[in-house]
Amino acid sequence: MRLSWGDDHREGEGKQDCLDLPHALLRFNQAILVSRHDPASRKKVVEEVKRRATSQGKWPQVLFFPEGTCSNKKALLKFKPGAFISGVPIQPVLIRYPNSLDSTTWAWRGPGVLKVIWLTAAQPCTTVEVEFLPVYQPSPEEAVNPTLYANNVQKVMARALGIPATECEFLGNLPVTVVGHLRVALEPRIWELGKMLRKARSLTGGVKCQLDEFPACPSGQLGPTELAQCLGLPSPEDVEGLLTYFQQDADGKTDSREVCLALEALEGEHDPQQLTSQAFELFSEIHAETGDRRLHQDGFCAILRLLLGTPKADGMALHSRLCGDHSQDGLTLDEFQDFSLRHPDYARLFSTYLRLPAARTLTKPGPPPAYANGLPAAASLKSKAD
Repeated sequence: MRLSWGDDHREGEGKQDCLDLPHALLRFNQAILVSRHDPASRKKVVEEVKRRATSQGKWPQVLFFPEGTCSNKKALLKFKPGAFISGVPIQPVLIRYPNSLDSTTWAWRGPGVLKVIWLTAAQPCTTVEVEFLPVYQPSPEEAVNPTLYANNVQKVMARALGIPATECEFLGNLPVTVVGHLRVALEPRIWELGKMLRKARSLTGGVKCQLDEFPACPSGQLGPTELAQCLGLPSPEDVEGLLTYFQQDADGKTDSREVCLALEALEGEHDPQQLTSQAFELFSEIHAETGDRRLHQDGFCAILRLLLGTPKADGMALHSRLCGDHSQDGLTLDEFQDFSLRHPDYARLFSTYLRLPAARTLTKPGPPPAYANGLPAAASLKSKAD
């Protein structure tokens, strides 16, 4: 039997990123370390989990936090299947924090560590309630399907906590949810890029946030100097914090097509058809036999990653599904817009999901506001000064 803990607040696992903690403490806890960036590490962890969970008592029960991150106690995030991969019975455990001050929420967006410490110190004690649910015996189907097993246990624990079981999860530090066959960022990453771009300009005295003032981006791969020019920033050093939003090659250069599409999406005045046409034009290639433009797998995945935060594996699988038997030929513009504008699951991603709040758009300059006398505000002020 294996011990799996469920929590109305936080779920975690031993990550190799935590190696700044004393090695002796990790060894003492007999933690199984996993690297987020090394696929070979994940395979070793799976093998070690199976070995311990099926050791017939030679190893103690294995403790898992199957959400894999912290949350705000409003819902249970999607459980990672790793805790269920050996198909043995598990012991769900719930943890509650019934305190007047919430000093245990440390999530993606929420109070920082100093505020959490302050709230903890502001109450005489922190109360924790631990509830052991009955041991969950997997069905034959669950025993061979870790994802099904994880989803069913998540629902049982969410029901006991009285909160929803969601499809939201974290990929690295990015919260995502499931739409159709795609995982997409909970909030469009392009919004965060716009916020960081405005902040960088305000700190450096760069070009104002008006699309008409963007210099034309050169084609091909962009180094820091060219990227700074495209984004209206005065020096290459100013783009350092923005590079995480774009794919980089081995030389550290950025594809100019990604920059152009990001700026198009940040304009805020496009309609979905215009945006998808622009995306197709940027990433499609001329088909050798037919002479028309086709969107191949790499371009399709680049569009979804940039606009929706979708992992490449999801994009590749969906591209193959959309192309059917002609996956090597790629998608035509009509086929791409059937997916992005008319598909019942995905159309809203390119319309309402990507729609920027008014405060985050990079608007084009317009005429100055007019007073009741019909004169522009600037002219009226000038007349008074005269």
